[in-house]
Parts: sequence; structure tokens; C-alpha cells
Amino acid sequence: MAIPYHRILIKLSGEVLRDVSRGEILNPKMLTLLADELKELHQEGIEVALVIGGGNIFRGLAGQHQGIERIRGDHMGMLSTVINALAIEGALQQSGLTAQIQLAIEIPQIAELFRKDKAIRALKEGRILLFAGGTGSPLFSTDTAAALRAVEIEADVIFKATKVDGVYDKDPLQYPDAVKYETVSFQEVMQQSLQVMDMAAFAICMENKMPIRVFDMQWGKRHILSAAKGDPLGTLIQ
Repeated sequence: MAIPYHRILIKLSGEVLRDVSRGEILNPKMLTLLADELKELHQEGIEVALVIGGGNIFRGLAGQHQGIERIRGDHMGMLSTVINALAIEGALQQSGLTAQIQLAIEIPQIAELFRKDKAIRALKEGRILLFAGGTGSPLFSTDTAAALRAVEIEADVIFKATKVDGVYDKDPLQYPDAVKYETVSFQEVMQQSLQVMDMAAFAICMENKMPIRVFDMQWGKRHILSAAKGDPLGTLIQ
């Protein structure tokens, strides 16, 4: 069966990298599993970019509850995504892949700033791209960064790998009769106020007709690879 996607952007929550059992911000086993799965995608000829969150280290919005001013907290969150990108880059290099970080904020000692032409060239040359630093501006989430970068690099789809297995008509944790959608339109998501991404990110995807597949990131089950091969995991929004 032909693989339906040539270029994908994966939005990965920083929380999935956390070592919950030890209370550590990074779990080396998770990093290795992620690298192995991205390596399989690469071997299938799929061009891969990834936007990583920073919630395992610091989330700007949550910082307000600790007395940290929102703008400062968001900048701290941006730096957290850079730390995660560096960790993933190291894991990818250990697996034999060539990875490249592109930042939305200037840290020249670590990586270069995002540029569309350089990003697309890197993908065509077989490098895994890691986008970090969010959008470079406070008050925007890494979901918004994922939507922007997906449109800019002309990805075929956004894979949002999360802790939930799709999009439901209501919260499945509160309502046992919640129904999961296999496919749903952008308009239906808006009309029913379904939780997919923040509104800024979702508006970018809807305006640019960028499909979003939402599924759960179960380590070791190769869900990203399965979705890239066209398996109907989770929910497809288009």
C-alpha cells in the first residue's frame, strides 16, 4: 500500500517525555523509543519535522500560579522547548540520524533561526527537523507554532500525539457515553467547541486546509508510524 504522506509535522507534548516514576523531566527510555520511531519513518522515505512542547519543564501559563508574570513565564516556556529539542536531537544522533534544530528565538550558540527555504532544503536532504522556541512571541502556544510551521514547510498533515486517543463530542473522563469521532470537519469542531488545539492554532489550520490527526502517543506501539502509513488512528480533522 502506498504511503499517503510525504512530509509530516508531529506536534509532541513535552509531558510525554517526563519520567513520572522518578519525578524527572526527561526519561531516556522515551527519548530512545521516539528516536527509533522517527528512524522508521525516515527509512520509509517520509520527511519529518517535529514541534516539541516544554510542559515537562515549565509551562508559561502555569507560572502565573507561582507568581511569575505571564510574559516572563512564556519566555521561560520557550527555553524549555529548546532543552527538549536538544535532548531529542541527541537521541536521534545516537540512532544514526541527522537532526537539525531551528529556533524561533536567537540563541546562535545552539542553533540557527527558522527559515522556510533552509527548512525545506534540510527535509529534502533527509534531516529530521526540530522546531523549538515556540513562535518566538509570548502569549502563543506550541500548538500555534506547530500550525505555523506546518503551513510554512508545506506539510501534508499535522500529527498531534497526545495523551488522548482522539476527539470526542464531550469529555470522555467525565461522560462514559462520550463518542469519539473518526473524522470531523473544521466547521463541526468550531460549531461544537470541540477541544483540539487552541483557537489561534486551529484557525491557522482551518484557513490553510491543513489536516490534523489526533491520536494517543503510546510508547512502543509505533502509533506515529502507523498513522503515517494511513492507519485510521484517533481522529482526522479536515
